[in-house]
Amino acid sequence: MKKVKIIGVPEHFNLPWHMAIEEGAFADRGIDLNWQDIPEGTGKMCQMLNDDEADIAVILTEGVVKSITDGNASKIVQEYIGTPLQWGIHVGSKSNYKQLKDLEGTKAAISRFGSGSHLMAYVNAQKECWNIDTLKFEVVNHIEGAAEALTNGNADYFMWEHFTTKPLVDDGTFRRLADCETPWPCFVIAATVPFIRENEGLLKHILEVINLYTSEFKSIPSIDKTLSNKYHQKLEDIKEWLSLTVWSNQQISESKINLVNNTLKDLGRIDEILPYSKIIR
Repeated sequence: MKKVKIIGVPEHFNLPWHMAIEEGAFADRGIDLNWQDIPEGTGKMCQMLNDDEADIAVILTEGVVKSITDGNASKIVQEYIGTPLQWGIHVGSKSNYKQLKDLEGTKAAISRFGSGSHLMAYVNAQKECWNIDTLKFEVVNHIEGAAEALTNGNADYFMWEHFTTKPLVDDGTFRRLADCETPWPCFVIAATVPFIRENEGLLKHILEVINLYTSEFKSIPSIDKTLSNKYHQKLEDIKEWLSLTVWSNQQISESKINLVNNTLKDLGRIDEILPYSKIIR
């Protein structure tokens, strides 16, 4: 059995991986796929890929493109979610902020620098015509840290996936002022260059398995109830999320990577634009 270290966020997007592991689909091909949840998100996962603490990551597109541009020896091997991510923009439930425009010049809670919550704060600011040079940040590591920071006033708003944060909106921890959609497919599968170089056949098997599971995922009987129970979300929210989400088994297109690159460059998040061939396998 070949051991492979894979990381991803503990969110509903990744249930197909857990199902495939639990049902022995990877083991049947001689692969011991060891999954580790990373609640800190993409910034932490980029660091783990860079430090050789993981072989593969299911990771936000914009975050890994920036990290690769900054020197991370990894590449995107496939698109995973072909649809945008809905980033909810949240404030503390007792805050005085009522509209999105009220947040201009305030401090954003982020999981870490280079994370999706960090980069999307810039995307949102550009969309709202705010001065991106005045953005301020408070590193909170994860969603629990954001809840604490927004409650005690150490930060003013927090951007995180709409449906993952919905329970905290429902229980009155957060108020959602708006959503900001990514302009590109949100999740990709990335792997370190050494792993790709040494395990081409193995990687092919891993992708074949997960693509089989994602292609059939929505047709699994009562999958909405399974997701609702496992991730502690209301059934109507899961049904809405499923209607918005499409899994992909294709490589992310050059046009989409160019859009990510150009956006990050315009926002001052990267200094150079790498060729498509340097970013994808």
